[in-house]
Amino acid sequence: MDSIDQRIISCLMANARSSYAEIGKEVGLSAPAVKRRVDKLLDSGVLRGFTAVVDPEALGWGTEAFVEVHCKGNVAPHDIQHRLEPMAEVSAAYTVSGAADAIVHLRAADIHHLETALERLRAVEIIDRTVSTVVLSRLLDRPLAP
Repeated sequence: MDSIDQRIISCLMANARSSYAEIGKEVGLSAPAVKRRVDKLLDSGVLRGFTAVVDPEALGWGTEAFVEVHCKGNVAPHDIQHRLEPMAEVSAAYTVSGAADAIVHLRAADIHHLETALERLRAVEIIDRTVSTVVLSRLLDRPLAP
């Protein structure tokens, strides 16, 4: 990956709907050359895809919490992932250092929905206990800088 690839990525991060010709003007390449580079970035996994950024609150999923997950015994990360994937309320999950085995970011429609999701999470057979922190307001949500 060279400086031109980095500039192409910056253009796509600023506006993923930019045409190859528009990006080409910014980086000094033809549209076909930009397309070839974008294809290589996709093939190598540097670019994982293109997506719309949606406000979850606008879709009715404005209640969120971060949940420490403490498992029974030693549980492999892929086992935790396998158990969490079916839960639509889990927007992200991470293995972490410290006392918890994982941190889970839950999104729900309201507190009742969040409570139901927490109950289902606690019922997963590998989970011993959870510690929840409900988000009151979002102070900063910064995308990766180009």
